[in-house]
Amino acid sequence: MARAVIRLFEHWQVSDAEARQILGGLAARTFARWKAGETGRIDRDLATRLSLLMGIHKGLRYLFTEPERGYSWVKKPNADLGGRTPVDLMSEGSIFALARMRHYLDAERGGW
Repeated sequence: MARAVIRLFEHWQVSDAEARQILGGLAARTFARWKAGETGRIDRDLATRLSLLMGIHKGLRYLFTEPERGYSWVKKPNADLGGRTPVDLMSEGSIFALARMRHYLDAERGGW
């Protein structure tokens, strides 16, 4: 799942700093190892974040038939998020921000 999230960050075109914040403040060295394919041990918090990110990706794939539209959506300001971009919200570093984004997408596609 870690490798999939690294590829997802590439598609979303997020910076390494943003990606590390989304992952809960992952150290730069650790993230560099992840990008090199060496994930190592993943604790419960990080596993939950990875799962939420994959759920966000899944929600975007359901909402947008063209993958590129979903990938670019995360960098566009959203009125429902107070004019912020989804990446801005997720980069707060809180696991709750990721959960909020996941729930938002679930609600948008009629999951509530």
